[in-house]
Amino acid sequence: MSGEPSKTPDLIGHETAEKHFLESWNSGRLPHAWLISGEEGSGKATLAFRIARFVLFQGNENSKRQEKGDLFGKSIRPKSLYIAPDNPIFRRVASEGHTDLKILKRTINSSNGKIRNSIAVEDVRLCGNFLRLTSAEAGWRVLIIDSVDELTISAANALLKILEEPPNDALILIVCHNPYLILPTIKSRCCQLSLKPLESERIRSFLSTTLPNINPSDIEALTILSNGSPGRALKIIEEEGLILLKELVMLISNFPKISTADLHDFGEKLAKNGAENKFKLTMNLFNSWLAYLIKEAASNTQKPKPMFPEESGCGIRIVRAAGVEFLIQLWKDINLVSEKTLRQNLDRKQAFLTMLYHLNDPAFDK
Repeated sequence: MSGEPSKTPDLIGHETAEKHFLESWNSGRLPHAWLISGEEGSGKATLAFRIARFVLFQGNENSKRQEKGDLFGKSIRPKSLYIAPDNPIFRRVASEGHTDLKILKRTINSSNGKIRNSIAVEDVRLCGNFLRLTSAEAGWRVLIIDSVDELTISAANALLKILEEPPNDALILIVCHNPYLILPTIKSRCCQLSLKPLESERIRSFLSTTLPNINPSDIEALTILSNGSPGRALKIIEEEGLILLKELVMLISNFPKISTADLHDFGEKLAKNGAENKFKLTMNLFNSWLAYLIKEAASNTQKPKPMFPEESGCGIRIVRAAGVEFLIQLWKDINLVSEKTLRQNLDRKQAFLTMLYHLNDPAFDK
């Protein structure tokens, strides 16, 4: 299974969102802009490409009927957004080669060869020009924005102008990770599709099918860490996040006697050039592990069930020694420090050590 949304034919769950779009399509009154929101890895971009393929295919079929003079033939109401991978439309969308589809995302900075941190206003304006062109073949022009969270302020205002004066037969699919942080005026001009986290059983079933060689204990850990998002679970595996988390937890498994030298060595890995994503993922997963300890402690009288066997009981010792209130504060601090470290390009090793040293406080040695 490909992890790329443009090449993924199926979408796990989210039948309600698909039904909403289909009902609008079949009614003949399709809103020109859709805001697709949800947790990272929940399937937002996959749904956007699924909708894009569907619209381009349906538009192509309508064009064929018009060419044949079949203007009054019986209209077929589609019951699914699914387009088979062997369909030419699917292949062209997957290769980003369809003339009626444009994808707006961060581009590579030619001066340093790195991906830009944001989407520039010039790129949004080019998309406006694209949408105003007459469709080359499908009757529709489709724009996918992945994601609106990465627009600069100027770019967001340029998008708002497009939404205020939408061209005819133009469909704008906007991927959004955090709808609370975007301009309210953008939200108000979009029909919203909110993707909810999947139930744990669906995540387990998905992982068992997709990763048949993975052991059951890892499936359980990934189910917890995924937060109901199949894409997040796959990303954790692909980027060896579970291995990193286990390694870190094993380093503190002798809590409260944590080896400073071992933590320094681990911190070095997170501070290397190009290891920004590794740092972000490690801190994020460690925080998810802390959140799991807090939840388990609150519901199981401070006897948390291990997330994975490699914990060696350190979770229980940390909860008993530090207490839930301290762990909640540590969880908050890690979120803030991780975000600040990446945003301001601070010393990642120092940020990591600062957070972990809290667990080595002699006051916890009870």
